[in-house]
Formats: sequence, structure tokens, C-alpha cells
Amino acid sequence: MNQVSLIGRMTKDPNLQVTHAGVPYVKLSLAIQRRYRNAKGEFDVDFVPCTVWRKQAESTAHYCHKGALIAVIGRIQTRNYVNEDGERVFITEIIGDDVRFLKLNYDDSTGHTKPVNPSETITST
Repeated sequence: MNQVSLIGRMTKDPNLQVTHAGVPYVKLSLAIQRRYRNAKGEFDVDFVPCTVWRKQAESTAHYCHKGALIAVIGRIQTRNYVNEDGERVFITEIIGDDVRFLKLNYDDSTGHTKPVNPSETITST
């Protein structure tokens, strides 16, 4: 089974793109804080590349901004290509089948979402 669930903050505003065949997609990076501290007593952060397609991509581009806390549910995909130097380059990324918007910070004055402060954390109740 190839299934992954991630919760993290978007590292930049999403940029909706379209393939030559007309299929919309968004490439994004999620900043995900590790659950344990390193030798310096700090939490390391992983930056995970994700690609979201079709309606999920359109919704993500419309509603999310840098710093938004989102959940991405999907699968791990690997691919490779040969670069200009003739070297084979391998890429591992998450293909998001479902995106959940967990914390967007809605701005009542404009009626749009606004970026959240990346230092905010979710607390359990």
C-alpha cells in the first residue's frame, strides 16, 4: 500500500499551473516540524515537495497562502530524468489526492484568507 498523510505549513503562495493538455496543478512544499528535538534542543523541519492536481489544485491555489496549515493525503511517487550533464536525477515527491485546509486565517475585512504566522502551533485539547 502506498499512502501518506502529512500535516504542515505551506512554504510559499501556491502558483496554479496548467499542463499542455489543460490539466491544472500546483507544486508546493510543506514545512513539517519533527516530533523530537535534535542535539541542540531544537525541532528540525523537513521540507516535503508535493504536487496536487485538478480541482484540488484549483482550490488550494484559491484558498491557501504561505504559512497556511494544511493536510495532504496521497501517495509517494518517484521519477527520474537525465540532466544536461548526462546524469540520472531521481525525484521523490508526494502526489496529493486530497488537501484539507486546517488553518487559513480568514480576513473579515477583505473576505479572503490571509497568511498565518508560521510560529503558530496547534494545541491538543
